[in-house]
Amino acid sequence: MSELLVEVVRGPLVESRHLGDIAVVDTEGRVLWSAGNPHRVTYARSSAKPLQALPLVESGAADAFGMSDEEIALACASHSGEEAHTERVLAFLQRIGIHSSHLRCGAHPPYHAPSYERLLRSGASPEAIHNNCSGKHAGMLALAKFLGADLDTYLEPDHPVQRLILQAVAEVTGVPEEDIVLGTDGCGVPVFGLPQDRLARAYAHFSAPSATVLGTRRAAAMERIARAMVSHPHLVAGTERFCTDLMCAGQGTVLGKAGAEGVYCAGVMGKGIGLCVKVDDGNARAAYPAVVETLAQAGLVPEAVVSKLQAFRRPQLRNHAGTWVGEIRPAFQLSKH
Repeated sequence: MSELLVEVVRGPLVESRHLGDIAVVDTEGRVLWSAGNPHRVTYARSSAKPLQALPLVESGAADAFGMSDEEIALACASHSGEEAHTERVLAFLQRIGIHSSHLRCGAHPPYHAPSYERLLRSGASPEAIHNNCSGKHAGMLALAKFLGADLDTYLEPDHPVQRLILQAVAEVTGVPEEDIVLGTDGCGVPVFGLPQDRLARAYAHFSAPSATVLGTRRAAAMERIARAMVSHPHLVAGTERFCTDLMCAGQGTVLGKAGAEGVYCAGVMGKGIGLCVKVDDGNARAAYPAVVETLAQAGLVPEAVVSKLQAFRRPQLRNHAGTWVGEIRPAFQLSKH
């Protein structure tokens, strides 16, 4: 059963409540702390992006195309569509000889309002390159080209790119391919339904990849992806985004990636510990306080890191006149196993 994770308070009253589940595990999949049901099956959504980038790196495609850490970070990103994001994705595609028209992620306006305003003032319309998933799709196209596979059907579940990704997800999470629930994500690629503790286990591996456990090639790929993300947090999300601010505050101690519908996964670098939060109603306003509170309660990051994230741990609510009216606050206590 899900537990109460976060309350929204206005004045003296609790106005809204968000239920959910939390799993904190080690690389062997042992649950260390939890709230609610740590084995709940949920779609990973965009928290799977570092996993989806694994075949790109471990196949040799990233090296063959001379991918920088910045470009690898973008392959794992849900970016805000700022120029720093779109220009790099476009330059990468041009460098490897793939036109942006091959992107099958669809178009939406940049999340970053100033970037969207500049786009409109220029007379242009949002294109696929502005989609928050364009970096991931560029990486998939690069892998398809490296494999000599069709570029037009790279989204299809039976495409060589997606088959390699599913295999990697199964191996790192420890969930057999046939037990992974497949759906279609917002950008068109397959999305993976997995137990939260297994998703958390994947992030535990990213935080401390062992060549003995994972094999030399996979461990090196996971280390490279994690390093790229924590070294270039702005490219993973963007201005005033939780993923970016979390990794900036952590200064290399924590890896984090959001997924839609209230999913969040993180790894504590060097410790081999991962976590997965899922909010029942899908509201990210509850996911971020739950993540920071989990890191704090379990003592997974220094107090100085938690202090920098206080605005996400207990967001203060103000009305249109700027007057304080309430807050969003964590309301759970982790169970230690």
